Amino acid sequence: MIHTVRIAGQKKHSSVNGPGVRYVLFLQGCPHNCPECQNPETHDLSGGTEAEISSVIQDILNTRYLDGVTISGGDPLMQPQACCEIVRQLHEHGINLWLYTGWTWEQIQQGAAGDDAIRVLSWLDVLVDGPFLNELKSDQVIFRGSTNQRLIDVPASLKCGHVTEYIYTS
Repeated sequence: MIHTVRIAGQKKHSSVNGPGVRYVLFLQGCPHNCPECQNPETHDLSGGTEAEISSVIQDILNTRYLDGVTISGGDPLMQPQACCEIVRQLHEHGINLWLYTGWTWEQIQQGAAGDDAIRVLSWLDVLVDGPFLNELKSDQVIFRGSTNQRLIDVPASLKCGHVTEYIYTS
């Protein structure tokens, strides 16, 4: 079992990375290099700060007034073992979990991000997939930067065997 994770930062009370008030954990490392990325400082896998996973989990659990947790980056699936451990433990506490990745659902299922990335899915509520594409940037899509990115209802998708989009109702 892995005990540390490289983080770029965290925001304890965000209202733009999923519904409600969310703790957002930004993991370090991203291979996608999307032009106009809003977090380019998170791309270098050796950047950020190394943290004990247990400390990260405890900080999240100690944060009050949360509706859920969002794992972002960088691309969290660049650290699939650490990500797996974090979402597994948070899932055990009944926390609503979202994850942003530049890989598509189909690429993850085909193993592009590794076997541990596939396992991460089993503990998520929503996956926001696909790279940010500046030419498809839109303020008409909620919780996403570009129209190619999808909000995927992970439990429903795993159950039926194909992508089921998450429908947000405020």
